[in-house]
Amino acid sequence: MATPLSTKERMQIARVHMPEQDPCLRACNFSEVNLGLGEALAIQEAQRCLECKNQPCVTGCPVGVRIPEFITRVAAGDFSGAAEILRADNALPATTGRVCPQETQCEEVCVRGKKGEPVGIGWLERFVADWASEHMAPPQPPPERTGRKVCIVGAGPGGLTAAGELARMGHAVTVFEALHDTGGVLRYGIPEFRLPKSIVDREVENLRSLGVAIECNVIVGKTITVDQILQEFDACFIANGAGLPVFLDVPGENFKGVYSANEYLTRVNLMGAYRADAATPVARGSTTVVFGGGNVAMDAVRTARRMGSQRAIIAYRRTRAEMPARLEEIKHAEEEGIEFMFLVAPLEIFGDDKGWVRAVRLQRMELGEPDASGRRRPVPVPGSEFELPCELAIVAIGTRANPLLSNACPGLKLNKWGNIEIDDNGMTSIPGVFAGGDIVRGGATVILAMGDGKKAAGGIDRYLRELSPNSKAA
Repeated sequence: MATPLSTKERMQIARVHMPEQDPCLRACNFSEVNLGLGEALAIQEAQRCLECKNQPCVTGCPVGVRIPEFITRVAAGDFSGAAEILRADNALPATTGRVCPQETQCEEVCVRGKKGEPVGIGWLERFVADWASEHMAPPQPPPERTGRKVCIVGAGPGGLTAAGELARMGHAVTVFEALHDTGGVLRYGIPEFRLPKSIVDREVENLRSLGVAIECNVIVGKTITVDQILQEFDACFIANGAGLPVFLDVPGENFKGVYSANEYLTRVNLMGAYRADAATPVARGSTTVVFGGGNVAMDAVRTARRMGSQRAIIAYRRTRAEMPARLEEIKHAEEEGIEFMFLVAPLEIFGDDKGWVRAVRLQRMELGEPDASGRRRPVPVPGSEFELPCELAIVAIGTRANPLLSNACPGLKLNKWGNIEIDDNGMTSIPGVFAGGDIVRGGATVILAMGDGKKAAGGIDRYLRELSPNSKAA
């Protein structure tokens, strides 16, 4: 066994570079941009970890991964040991290793980052998860079962995380998914070049290996009600997301060629609209304008570039400093030729005589006093309007709760935004019904939804163990 490195030796190791596709090539294909670390690079990066006693990175992780422990195993070349730790803490490690904003969570509080660059925690998580898929058997269900049955509404990141946690606790878990395939936003919202669908499939199969049953094409609120679920199951976790898009509320949004980011990305990712023979096509244009500055906006504009737009433009009403998108995604977008127009806001969308988008009218903005979010509020600059010709306009400014499920469940207490209210254990106003993710938070990140799913699983487990011995299990 190699002699452990001293702190001084660890501090002298520079952060490794993630291998990537060449920007000129990747801007024309849907293959994954980041290519992943090899074993040697992974060990080198893991050796940078100082193994801090107070472990601030764990506190910064919404799902509580024992980060220093799995990284220590990687540094020693014990990849199977690292995988065991990671699998126990995170139901979707290959996914979070690719799409989690580590730079604002675990890596933001990494001690190495105080005098340089933080440890590449996300890259190491991805490496371990990918290594495990090639060298280790899928996880197995626990030998002892509780006899309790739990229903999960939604096969997105929050629902899948809760399903995996509850299955490991010995409960019988069934997931109902409204769409025809699993993953939720992981499959229909995040492009292939960031998260290959084969990765989603692999992680879902690991959950099935734990004993999780998944039924697609089940719309809770139409196919089945929450009351009917509670007649068959001991508890229910609602994780159906907040997929109702918010629009600009400007004239011209009904012209052909105007999409919500949800619809655009779903058509391309889930329905295969990038194929010439796609049954669900998508409009294309030489110039695409995407309104928004978050990760969804980045996904949409980079997808449009790959779909053939010569000009793919982000129009954002604040400056680059206020953009909520991941720094890595902004960097990748710039390398791929994406244009950024800052301090502009849409006023109107114009169409041609056939009803297709031909241009948008924009107004320049300047930053004023901070708003409720803490960011400086954009205010219009008088007389600064201008017109930008385009064939596609994509709106990526957020989502809100879809009322389908809540309207079908009148006992469910909602807040003023239509999101479900929960207590400290994740339970709603209906006993035995829990909720988490975007349907509670509003639009948020994959990892926060997963954190909610893991927390709710603990609450559900405690609730089930307090029930009478009489079970609904078959």
